[in-house]
Amino acid sequence: MPSPINIGISEENRAAIAGGLNKLLADTFTLYLKTHNFHWNVTGPMFNTLHTMFMTQYTELWNAVDPIAERIRALGHTAQGSYAQFGQNATVGDAPGQPPKALEMVRLLVEGHEAVARTARELFPKAEEAGDEPTADLLTQRLTVHEQTAWMLRSLLEE
Repeated sequence: MPSPINIGISEENRAAIAGGLNKLLADTFTLYLKTHNFHWNVTGPMFNTLHTMFMTQYTELWNAVDPIAERIRALGHTAQGSYAQFGQNATVGDAPGQPPKALEMVRLLVEGHEAVARTARELFPKAEEAGDEPTADLLTQRLTVHEQTAWMLRSLLEE
């Protein structure tokens, strides 16, 4: 029988934070998959720029899922990892069945990064209230990435 967790955060708060982190994990993985899909399927005059940009972005997202999942585990909960669970928890929409035009891909990724930022920001007060500095730090890092990426993508849409 494993020993009880006594890290200074109540079980109730650990459960609530882990639930929010599972939502962040679902959003991050869904956005990773969408970005990778767009990397594979982008066409048009901006192909090289977007193909390379999307690769940088999906690589960053791929590297983000492990720290999120490991924080959930450190809080004593299970990190969800199935497509069904991600589909139930994600606020980021799935990639369209048919690849959209390049600038529509960019617009959809802006929406995705903004959605993940909202998910992270929604959890932040709970982490702060519980004195969960590691989760607050993780959320700050994720917010920085998603807000900056959304801004960079959004700049491509200006005429």
